[in-house]
Amino acid sequence: MEEVRAVSKYIRMSPRKLRRVADEIRGKGAMQSLTLLNFMPYSAAVVIKKALQSAIANAGEKGLNVDSLKVTRVFVDGGVTMKRIRPRAQGRAYPIKKRTSSITLVVG
Repeated sequence: MEEVRAVSKYIRMSPRKLRRVADEIRGKGAMQSLTLLNFMPYSAAVVIKKALQSAIANAGEKGLNVDSLKVTRVFVDGGVTMKRIRPRAQGRAYPIKKRTSSITLVVG
């Protein structure tokens, strides 16, 4: 069976928040996953839905049957972390880590 993937990089959301949603769709059918993502209350669902739609479109371009697709693998890795400074009392500074993520979604 042929597999097609879609990769989204530099997503401005922490990997922990994205993994919560990614774990829900792993192993399910592609169309069922789209329906599931439509009704999830998390903002991460919108980002993963976009990646899933991209993977489905890629599979359609390769000539695969879109209705029989299944989410075989989905994983979220940490991307680059932007470091910022939060000014605090008496001249101190605390670090702020603005995390980014990379989503890899494979359908087959």
